[in-house]
Amino acid sequence: MSKLNIKPLADRVLVEPAPAEEKTASGLIIPDTAKEKPQRGKIIAVGTGKKDEPLTVKEGDSVLYGKYSGTEITIEGKEYLIMRESDIFAVI
Repeated sequence: MSKLNIKPLADRVLVEPAPAEEKTASGLIIPDTAKEKPQRGKIIAVGTGKKDEPLTVKEGDSVLYGKYSGTEITIEGKEYLIMRESDIFAVI
């Protein structure tokens, strides 16, 4: 993986979403139109935090976040989400 030349500001983080599920547990293939947005991903870059609130997550952490959290952006042809640390529910 090449190092991205992006640095989120303040309490924002850049997340690479996990790929959407291709099959159900019983083996049925899910069509593209029925796939749900992933709610987990890997942190690629972190901001510096706020003056009184340092960030508790770091690059490389796997996280769970809300279904509609963050803003979708495309960098070098790949989809990412940029969101506030408060949109992250848990580190896994």
